[in-house]
Amino acid sequence: MRELINLEKLPPAVAAKVEPYLKELLSLYEDEIMSVVIYGSAAGNDFSVKSSDVNLLVIFRKMDFSFFKKALKVINKGIRRKISAPLFLTDEYILASLDVFPAEFLEIKENHITVFGEDIMGSIDINESNLRLECEQQLKGKLIRIRQAYLEVGFKAKGMEALLKESFKSLLPVFRNLLRLKGIKPPVAKEEIIVELCEEFSLNSDLFFTILKDVRNDERIAGRDVEDVLKDYLNQIEKLANIVDKI
Repeated sequence: MRELINLEKLPPAVAAKVEPYLKELLSLYEDEIMSVVIYGSAAGNDFSVKSSDVNLLVIFRKMDFSFFKKALKVINKGIRRKISAPLFLTDEYILASLDVFPAEFLEIKENHITVFGEDIMGSIDINESNLRLECEQQLKGKLIRIRQAYLEVGFKAKGMEALLKESFKSLLPVFRNLLRLKGIKPPVAKEEIIVELCEEFSLNSDLFFTILKDVRNDERIAGRDVEDVLKDYLNQIEKLANIVDKI
């Protein structure tokens, strides 16, 4: 079996967790795997042993349903250790989908560590016009989903709090890509992303930091008027979507 690489570049807790997991996964597929990538917080300085999951991308030469079934036992054990179910893709699928998922693939490209095989993600090329379109779609789609979800949980402070946290976490990659569209190399740290985003687009940084603190369980929104926070958040996201529409 070919060797794992670059484990020393990972946070020590991540390396210790993924090494036996990956060896077991690789043993299942022999030479069918072209590359294994760790991306997201586990590949950088923003990893939290307490709250962060490990995200992986496994790139195959070819793939069918049997590939998923074969890995169920290994992946289920990994989930219990906060290793998320990996993305199983082929290199052909990635190259054919760069125009559809430019933000997602760019996030992986700019914040990943290849731990096995070829550095396929380091060589992909993203078209900026596709990136702008997806950012707009993500923002406007999130507005629709938040409003709809509010109709379901609007009587429950904890439900609105959970809605805010989930929405904010899912939009952080979009915020990073909006900075790219402005010609700014986005930082990795969430605090720095918020500062740059709010300065560039004239947004309310205090509001975004309030939500970030709750995401990290430093300060609970539910102790305040969470509905007011949600209303202000919706207004800010709508403002941002209108700006992106005109970029």
